[in-house]
Amino acid sequence: MKDAKDLVAGVKNATVAIEARQTMMKIFEDYTHSWYWILIGLVIATLTSLLFIILLRFLAGIMVWVMIALVIVVIGYGIFHCYMEYAALKEQPGANVTLQQLGFQTDLAVYLQIQQTWLAFSQLIILVIVEVIIILLLIFLRKRLLIAIALIKEASRAIGHVMCSLFYPLFTFLLLAIVIAYWAVTAVYPLVTGCWFKNYSTSAMKAQCPDTQCLFAFYGGETVYHKYLIGLQFYNVFLFFWCANFVTALGQMTLAGAFASYYWAFVKPDDMPAFPVFSALGRSLRYHTGTLAFGSLILSIIQIIRVLLEYLDHKLKVAQNKFAKFLLCCLKCCFWCLEKFIKFLNRNAYIMVAIYGKNFCTSARDAFFLLMRNMIRVAVLDKVTDFLLFLGKLLIVGLVGVFAFFFFSGRVKAFENTAPNLHYYWVPILTVVIGSYLIAHGFFSVYSMCVDTLFLCFLEDLERNDGSPERPYLMPESLRKILNKKNKTTAQ
Repeated sequence: MKDAKDLVAGVKNATVAIEARQTMMKIFEDYTHSWYWILIGLVIATLTSLLFIILLRFLAGIMVWVMIALVIVVIGYGIFHCYMEYAALKEQPGANVTLQQLGFQTDLAVYLQIQQTWLAFSQLIILVIVEVIIILLLIFLRKRLLIAIALIKEASRAIGHVMCSLFYPLFTFLLLAIVIAYWAVTAVYPLVTGCWFKNYSTSAMKAQCPDTQCLFAFYGGETVYHKYLIGLQFYNVFLFFWCANFVTALGQMTLAGAFASYYWAFVKPDDMPAFPVFSALGRSLRYHTGTLAFGSLILSIIQIIRVLLEYLDHKLKVAQNKFAKFLLCCLKCCFWCLEKFIKFLNRNAYIMVAIYGKNFCTSARDAFFLLMRNMIRVAVLDKVTDFLLFLGKLLIVGLVGVFAFFFFSGRVKAFENTAPNLHYYWVPILTVVIGSYLIAHGFFSVYSMCVDTLFLCFLEDLERNDGSPERPYLMPESLRKILNKKNKTTAQ
């Protein structure tokens, strides 16, 4: 009986393996039949991303206010929906049960059948979202919203003068691919070091010494190398973090230097370098390699500590000590927050290094205090920019994804004869969607870096200059109008 069960299990496993192999072959065939259409879809995503960045130059203000209006409409509909649900449940028996009487229920749909839930939702939306966020945003932060809109428009102009910056992420991606490949080979090599001994019996060494034998030393065993293998793997992960963070920091400082040269040019673009990105890359590699390495080292130390905490959490899953679990959870949360803060501080420190050429610690301190003196402007600009870029990514991925769906699925008659015959039409669709997101993310990461650089330059401009002929403002005229700032001429 046992042999029969083992035979059935073996047949099932073989069937699953055969089906999986057939599925992979069909997916490979789909790629061979649709690869050029996938490339066309990615080109469309690239052009759409460029078009969105160009539109931000002219429609940034309209888009921001439309977004605010949509948020208000959505919140208003949420309040109306909650009230209608609350009113509809008045006449249903058992709907007046309180949350305390109901207690904890695994089926969350039960909570939607009582009045108190919808009343709590409506109160939360009205009191927290409407009265606090909307009122403060529209009344007290209106001027700062205008500054954010003007900076977003100026970022589009800067990218228009430094178009090659949009393709710099390809260079960063290439460097990261090299780092990842080297790390993967280094990490896997200790796990396969014993594999080449399988042909030892036919090797030249065996022929020279027939009496010798090859005995595999299991990991964690006899040698010092195997004893400290886990530690060496952690060290390898640390080096991977350091190199990856260095490559990312190099990209941030290079883009910051290119866009800073645009802002501080007295006559744009005549006073800019001929090749701003290459000039900034050369300065970063020649003068600021140590700064990049030091900033990346700090971030890498925090990241490897987080890896160690995750390793300890995995090892302590079977433990019943609640205090240890709570302490470990608190440490993980604290180091996650610390990593986010260090990334934010490093990013702005690299911008200050690109502007002034000072060391990392001095630049980080200057950037931190400069941002703290303008905390509200920082918060407004970050949120507005992040939401705009998120909207852009969503729009690009959505448009290209919908187009790919109708094309590859054959739902549109105009594409029936053009679209390739596929086993799984979702294979090229998913590829196009993922590729479109990566392309949009690459373009918008440059745009975000441009906005952050121009913002710090703008704050420095306000503090360093006073509009006199000796120290004129270098900010665009749109920002000077918002702040009621003017450059005085010698005649005046």
